[in-house]
This record gives sequence, structure tokens and C-alpha cells, in this order.
Amino acid sequence: MNQPVTQQIIALFAQSGDEAYFGEPVTQLEHALQCAQLAEQSGSDTDTILAALLHDIGHLLPADNGYMDGYGTIDHERLGADYLRGLGFSEKTAQLIEHHVNAKRYLTFKNPNYFARLSEASLKTLEFQGGPMTAEEAADFEATPYMKGILQMRVWDEQAKIPGLPTPDLAYYLAKLTRRNAQDWCF
Repeated sequence: MNQPVTQQIIALFAQSGDEAYFGEPVTQLEHALQCAQLAEQSGSDTDTILAALLHDIGHLLPADNGYMDGYGTIDHERLGADYLRGLGFSEKTAQLIEHHVNAKRYLTFKNPNYFARLSEASLKTLEFQGGPMTAEEAADFEATPYMKGILQMRVWDEQAKIPGLPTPDLAYYLAKLTRRNAQDWCF
């Protein structure tokens, strides 16, 4: 990955990474690092680890459609995915990010136990995100490429809210970005 891309990501986290993660007991950066760590511990590929790290980067960008009443940026998943596509990230990484909110909507439709486990902040954002899917929306979502990975991303997203959890730092994951570029990315 070329230096300007990594510098852009560093700058976004430097500007807003220490802000609270919308009603949760961790910061934006802690949440991102915990998600990436969970992905790495599961044996995921680099594209998935990067998606886990950057799945909420849309919250760190200027809002296109406004905010969710103190719970982050409306359509942050689309905003983040489009931003990363523009930087040359893989379509797999972008898809995992773009659909992680749809995974929450899908799981709340399919599994009442999942809905019951959502944090107060996740329940509030679900209202802004369209609530549980309809049966028709769920059927469409089931045809989404990378569906299994998207659902796994959602699980990590819900788990990555532990105050003080030790994780590798941002530089550790950005080194994966650099190695990924050296192997096969073209910008």
C-alpha cells in the first residue's frame, strides 16, 4: 500500500480514534483493533482482517446523510466501503464493510435471541438502520457474496467492546496493509 493511503488512515484515527464508540465502553480505535484481533485470531485472510479493522471507518469520515442522534454516521457502512474502494482496497474488503449493518438487520430478523443480546447502543442504531429485515430483504441478503464472512464480521463487531483489552496497535495492522500491497495490489 502506498504511503499516502496508510497516512490517510492514520490521520483519520489520529483525529477521531480516541472518541467514544457511540454508547459503548471503548473508543473507536479500541473497537477497530479488537475487531481486527478477533479476525486474525480466527485465521482470517488479510482482506478480512483489514475489513474488521476498518469496518466503521465511515464514522470517522464527514457524514453524507447526517448522524444517528449521537450514535454515529448514517450509512457509515456504505460511506466507509466507498471510501476504501476509492483507495484501491479489494472488493471483498469493501463488501464485508458495506454489509455489516445489513448483517445486524438480518440476524435480528432471523434470530430473536440475537436481538435480545444487542447492547442499548446497537438497538438504538438499529432503529436508524431500518430495523430487522423483512422476509424479502432477508432473501436478497442471503444471495450476497461473502455472506458467511459478513455474518462473522457482525459477530466480531458485537464482541469488540471490552474496555482495556490488550491488542496489537494500529501500526501492526497497517503493516499488513503494506505487505498486502507488496504481494499483489496495484494502485
